[in-house]
Amino acid sequence: MTDGLMIGVRFALYVNLMLLFGLPLFGLYALRGPERTQSAVLPFRGLILWLSAFAIGLSVLSIFAMTASMAGVSLSEVDRASVNTMISETPMGNAWQARIAALFITFLLSLVLGARKSAAWLLLVSIVSGAALASLAWTGHGAATAGDLGTRHLAADIVHLLAAGAWLGALAALVAMLFRPLGSTTVDQLRVLHQILHGFSRVGAVIVALVVASGLVNSWILVGPAHLFSMASSLYGGLLIAKLGLFGAMLGLATVNRFRLTPTFERAIQSNETLAAVRQLRKSLIAETGAAVAVLGLVAWLGTLEPPMSM
Repeated sequence: MTDGLMIGVRFALYVNLMLLFGLPLFGLYALRGPERTQSAVLPFRGLILWLSAFAIGLSVLSIFAMTASMAGVSLSEVDRASVNTMISETPMGNAWQARIAALFITFLLSLVLGARKSAAWLLLVSIVSGAALASLAWTGHGAATAGDLGTRHLAADIVHLLAAGAWLGALAALVAMLFRPLGSTTVDQLRVLHQILHGFSRVGAVIVALVVASGLVNSWILVGPAHLFSMASSLYGGLLIAKLGLFGAMLGLATVNRFRLTPTFERAIQSNETLAAVRQLRKSLIAETGAAVAVLGLVAWLGTLEPPMSM
């Protein structure tokens, strides 16, 4: 029961904090000034306020779940003294404190400055929420690796988290914009949407490169070449293979979006026949987002298992 709770809380935190980081970052690099200030494009202030508040609640639940897991008791049996010890005397607790502080700052920044929806505000929110997302690295295997190797592992974990957050935030933003009723969408708005899709393809290449590079470092440390061909014999290895398969599907869908569906969408705008092109983009982005969410579910599960190199 405790393991199931830990996996669920970890999954919810991954999704929540990645969106909290990825959405404002998307607004910063993908949208221009007037587009950022229009709630009809993306209601950044409301989204960030709700995501910050929800992340604070999830983080409080997570510290209780981690304490219960380490003590081998149910959540209802966790006492305040044990939670205080976890917060004040462990690296995970220190990371948790930093995350809570970052989330409160993000909430306050959005409450006080969010109405302006400026590039400076989005930059500040991206930096602070990025720190909150990076704190999750201390709840994974990277924080348990000792010495210089542990430092490299932790750094790779942080890069992996931030790059994945940028990808998930972009997918969520694009899905939200694509699923507006076409009848109320003007040609100019469709052109803006195409411009955003086309622009993201360049940033997306950098994000994918960071995900792949940091993922290779993590896999080398956690699995190692000696266990490469025996991965499927363990639960950890089976889940990792499933994760890699889903990631491959995401790459395939992203490639189709970039080189086939986005150019088709541009031609459809010019001919004023956008319905079929938008439907294709919707299906592809939903499939890519679904694969991303499934990957995060597997990552949450993998974080509770012993990797091959530690066995």
